Amino acid sequence: MTNTLYSNDNLFVLKGMNSESVNLVYLDPPFNSKRMYSAPIGSRAAGTSFKDMWSWQDVNEAYLDKLIDDYPLLTDFIKSIQAAHSKAMMAYVTYMTQRLIELHRVLKNTGAIYLHCDSTASHYLKIVLDQIFGKENFRNEIVWRRTFAHNDPKQFGRNKDNIFFYVKSKAHRFNRIYTEYSDDYKKAYFNKSDDRGAYQLVTLTGPGTNFQDGQWRGYHPADGGRSWSIPKRIVRELTGGQHEGRMTKKEKLDLLYEHGYIVFSKKGVPRFKSYLCELPGVPGQEIWVDINPVSAHSKERTGYPTQKPLKLLHRIIKASSNEGDIVLDPFCGCATTCVAAQQLNRQWIGIDIETRAAEILIQRLSDDAGIFKDFIHRADIPNRTDIKTESIDQAVKQRLYHEQDGKCHACATVFEIQHLEVDHIVPKSKGGGDYYENYQLLCSHCNRVKGDRPMEYLRTKIKSRQAALSQHITFGE
Repeated sequence: MTNTLYSNDNLFVLKGMNSESVNLVYLDPPFNSKRMYSAPIGSRAAGTSFKDMWSWQDVNEAYLDKLIDDYPLLTDFIKSIQAAHSKAMMAYVTYMTQRLIELHRVLKNTGAIYLHCDSTASHYLKIVLDQIFGKENFRNEIVWRRTFAHNDPKQFGRNKDNIFFYVKSKAHRFNRIYTEYSDDYKKAYFNKSDDRGAYQLVTLTGPGTNFQDGQWRGYHPADGGRSWSIPKRIVRELTGGQHEGRMTKKEKLDLLYEHGYIVFSKKGVPRFKSYLCELPGVPGQEIWVDINPVSAHSKERTGYPTQKPLKLLHRIIKASSNEGDIVLDPFCGCATTCVAAQQLNRQWIGIDIETRAAEILIQRLSDDAGIFKDFIHRADIPNRTDIKTESIDQAVKQRLYHEQDGKCHACATVFEIQHLEVDHIVPKSKGGGDYYENYQLLCSHCNRVKGDRPMEYLRTKIKSRQAALSQHITFGE
């Protein structure tokens, strides 16, 4: 299934993917910004547009059942959005929640998800992520400066996006990312140089007295209430890591001195020469101002609306995956994630329902990546291989009857087993499979009402019937 582009509804494709099959998810969905995005004429994406305006018709009612049954508190929260904001926002958050539930399922236990959004709906999506992934698995709200200064006369300029970073569990993997030092920082601190390059002098001691530390070349750190603090990284590089663990502190200091890393002050205090060229940089922070948007003249530019730069995806993919891992983008648009994943030796899966987007993606993967053509383009839905297909028989019916306590799964009325019928929760016409988790028992009346429709339709009918009965007035003596 890897290195595959799916041109289909991403919810249907996700439903067909095996559980815990993906190492990293990045998604840059529409933001519910009430705008229609179109690509300029003459660009590779000309003719492409997507509707970033939401209505209840955008929600797949066939897959509301899991949300309602498994996330009751989240369901109540989503219902409240209509009163707090609008029905369109409620529909958008429902649409996103359905997909985030499936993304959580397909993500490996060691995996991570990055959801790219803006302030339009970020506060709602954060609560959804807390509920599905667990608030304890939230790691960062990354702020990316997506444009330069804006001239907004009635407010501060809006020039940033949010990227929510969550992990699946405590077993997640993270590769520390480093960024370059600023010119001002280098000028202020790396103001000395020799044949090896620019360097700064740093202390070889740390706070706290360690009386086991010995004297070295006439200096004893305990005299100043200090202890030796020797840079392990340089010692490891000089020894190849072979003898580092068996070396004494004196031997390590001698090694650094012999290789020109230590100089002495006038008072005989040793100082370590920390070379700029040997430092990895500044540990990555959650405010990103060093990645510029894709300019109109960039070779990356496809003309696709809201295109993100490759450098942004490189950073995310490097931080939360390793070579050979599988990266998934369920809103892959113009293929930036797929191209970045391929360039970094990862496998990838891209999904986009827009027909023109698929054409752009295929062209870009073939041309821009410049390193491969061995991907598959599919318009169908994958079939899960991690669940057992079960035909409907008496044993299946008996198991369901026991689990449902003899009740119809819709109206909750108790029946004898012969008066209940096995039904597909998600209809087969909507992608529902012949597996036990998709089976339920309904009474014949509920089954006829539901037909080949989703459970939400049946629930609405039952609620309407119950409301009508509660309002019915009878007269008696």
